[in-house]
This record gives sequence, C-alpha cells and structure tokens, in this order.
Amino acid sequence: MLNILIVDDEALAHDVLLHHCAAHADVRIVGQCYNAAEALEFLEKQPVFLLLLGIRIPRFCGLDLLCGLKPPPMAILVSAHREHALDGYDLDVIDYLLKPVSADRLAAALDKARRRLMPAKAPDSTDILLKVDRTLRRFRVDSIACLEAEGNFVRVWFDGGNCLATITLRKLEELLPGERFKRVHKSFVVNLDAVTQFGSRSLTLTNGTTVPIGRIYRHATSPSWRG
Repeated sequence: MLNILIVDDEALAHDVLLHHCAAHADVRIVGQCYNAAEALEFLEKQPVFLLLLGIRIPRFCGLDLLCGLKPPPMAILVSAHREHALDGYDLDVIDYLLKPVSADRLAAALDKARRRLMPAKAPDSTDILLKVDRTLRRFRVDSIACLEAEGNFVRVWFDGGNCLATITLRKLEELLPGERFKRVHKSFVVNLDAVTQFGSRSLTLTNGTTVPIGRIYRHATSPSWRG
C-alpha cells in the first residue's frame, strides 16, 4: 500500500491529484496539507511512504521541507515551473511532474515509487537489497544478526555495524528465510546462527547484543529452533 500525503497550496492541485490517485487500488491518501507547517506537524505524528509535494508552498518551499526531514520520505514533486527540476533530482525525488498533472504521468511516477518500495532478493537468495538513505544497498543474508523495528523502518544489525532501512519489520521478515530468521519479540527478529546464548527472557548474539524475548514468544524460544 502506498500511503501518500499531498502537500500543495492550490486546492485545484489537490482535486486533480485525488482524482488521479483514485484509479489506483494500492494508493491511500492519508492526509492533505496546504503549507509546510501543516506538513511538518502531520509528519511528526504519522510517517508516510510518499509525498506528492508542491514546491512554491507557504512558509518555506517544498524543497526546503524535504531537506529538513530526517530521514525523508520518498517524494514526487508537482510544480507549474520547470526550473526547479534539477534541484529536485539532486534530492533523489521519484519524479517531477508539471501542472496540470495528467493521469498517465502520475501513473508512471507511482510505478517508479512502487519499484523503490519493493526490496528484491538476489537470484541466488544469498543477498537482499534494502532502501537505506534513499539508495538501494546490498546485504549478505548471513551477515545480518538482528532486525529491530523502529516505526515504519527497521534497524538492521549486521557484521560491522547497523543502519536504518525503509521497510516494515513484517515485510522484511517475509523476505528472509524463515528457517533461519525467527521473531522473538514484537520488535525483534534474530538470525539463529548469530545466537550464542538462550535465556528465558533474553538471548545474546555474537556481537554481544542482548535481545529481549517477548512473553508470547517464550514457549517457542529455545535452542531446539536450530533443528
């Protein structure tokens, strides 16, 4: 599902985008804002995957808004002016649409967003591609020790460090081999090969990290998982 926030100061632009988005079953408009301050307030309460973002909006421009979001959501810029296109692509936006936006152009932009949202396994299933800081990054599956949910993101703990990936824990769990990766808490999935010690309430990983075991998972958490 593409959760989208529309940010534009023109009511007509909202109407056009709402009309075109209605043709896409996987698109859900979660909010509409008419200036940058409203957008910031909304995003503090509810992260989104994608912004349909005007550029010349009140308070400060859409590009400044996007620069100030850490980490920023994906964005499709919508403007009546061509001159901001290069600045937009420097920020790795999905697309740059000129007003009035056509149904075909928006559909093509949404397809680009869908491709970025879908992590892909390598053909041999030993690697996985995840979106990190607006770029796709390759991880060896066997290097991943632990996954920790952080809202609509996942902190990936791997050999040598950790990073924040743009994906939910549930979705990432589905992409990894279930015989090796097990959920031990509502916020944690671990690589069983990285577990050095099991306890009744926590387990320890090879990197020394202690991971809590949720109450509802305790009955199934034991070395017998390894088969």
